[in-house]
Amino acid sequence: MPFILDMDATSIAEKIKQGELSSFEVTETYINRLKKINPRVNCLVEDRFEEARLEAKTADDILRSSPIDAKGRLFGVPISMKESFHVAGMKTTAGLPNRKNLVETRDADAVASLKREGAIILGKTNTPVLCYCQETDNKLYGRTNNPWGLDRTTGGSSGGEGALIASGGAAVGLGSDIGGSIRFPSHFNGVIGFKTGNGQASLVGHFPFQTHPLKARMEGIGALAKSVRDARLINDIVAFKEPDKKDISQFTIVIPRQSLFYPVNPGTGRAITKVSTILSADFPVVDEQPPYLKESAELWQSLMAIGGSREMEEIAAGGKALYPLKEYCLERMFNSSDYHRYFTWVLVAARISNPGKRKLAQIERFLTQGDRALDDYFENRLLILPVYHRAAPPHGKVIDEIFSLTFSFKRYLPFVAFVNAWGLPALIIPVGVDDDGLPIGLQIISRTGNEDAIFQLGELLEQNVRGYKRSKI
Repeated sequence: MPFILDMDATSIAEKIKQGELSSFEVTETYINRLKKINPRVNCLVEDRFEEARLEAKTADDILRSSPIDAKGRLFGVPISMKESFHVAGMKTTAGLPNRKNLVETRDADAVASLKREGAIILGKTNTPVLCYCQETDNKLYGRTNNPWGLDRTTGGSSGGEGALIASGGAAVGLGSDIGGSIRFPSHFNGVIGFKTGNGQASLVGHFPFQTHPLKARMEGIGALAKSVRDARLINDIVAFKEPDKKDISQFTIVIPRQSLFYPVNPGTGRAITKVSTILSADFPVVDEQPPYLKESAELWQSLMAIGGSREMEEIAAGGKALYPLKEYCLERMFNSSDYHRYFTWVLVAARISNPGKRKLAQIERFLTQGDRALDDYFENRLLILPVYHRAAPPHGKVIDEIFSLTFSFKRYLPFVAFVNAWGLPALIIPVGVDDDGLPIGLQIISRTGNEDAIFQLGELLEQNVRGYKRSKI
């Protein structure tokens, strides 16, 4: 039943509970879809199809025999999961061959919350090594391709999840984001995405787990979805508490255009103009640059480089010594390293950018000052920014632009880094397409506590722009 592939999780849950669809037929539809798309897209790296079928049959039996026990906002709904979240009975490899046989015994907190709501997990999706860059490729599972153009990047690190949802492989999915890892794949693949703000959801059971508080403040989790209401639903389930209600009519919309400062391609410029025109009919819209945007790319790089790459090197090498530059050269020239070149190149960048104690103290003071200023700035403001300066480029281009020796990240990363460095929540809406028909998404950003206003604006905008469309690959 192809129409199921286009339905969001909220609709599927309603129809299952009303008896209009069975959990088994929905689950089987998605399994068949995944079997069709995965040989070309390579988004799913481990499945649990047989277990999912049994769970779906059990859900249908419960609904028939004791409807009062058919509880949960995702009762009987098949979902997918970024590989970095522990799922009991499944592997969390992070794309590392030395973890390929490691089976987890406990669910991540977010996974447990989704299961309590009745969700059925179909499988886990591809990431870069240790979720450590914005392109999804690794030595264990290989490269994930964008379903809108197989020669294009799917982004990362939730790249497998973005490609799967764009292809109609599950009702909804879960990702994580410390450097655009939900937002790049949402933008490049044309799906809805949401990243929680600092400290708003548990990261226990996510691998790798950020132990340094200045890194942890940048990371959030959330849905990759077909609708804003699904993104809201997943947030309500995995966040520590549901957002407070807001009166969106009291908000000003900030859309930098003349004050954008960083260059974007014509398709992205048209998307910004379109959204500004739509929202100007109902809201005050101002063209200004938010505080601290210009500082965000370098700030993000310094925060990610705290401690150099030592922790990631130890995990990747299983406690053995790892020499990133040597491994990068071996892979680049002879294809003979055990580590993907994207991963080792980012390790090299982290070693170079590692802030010393004095600089780290300066960063901490700067963050305290900036947090206070941005909290005031966003009290009644919603900001709309691009995710990237263009739609999905060919494979390898993003890593070249963000980790180039020419420091081009200063031009290309601020839109994404602003959200992570300051621990802000962000919602991504597919707005349009570029001249090649590739999706373009924009972010709606505000402070923690304004999530309800973000979702309200997203729901309004979703009705007037491209929104989610399934790739027919």
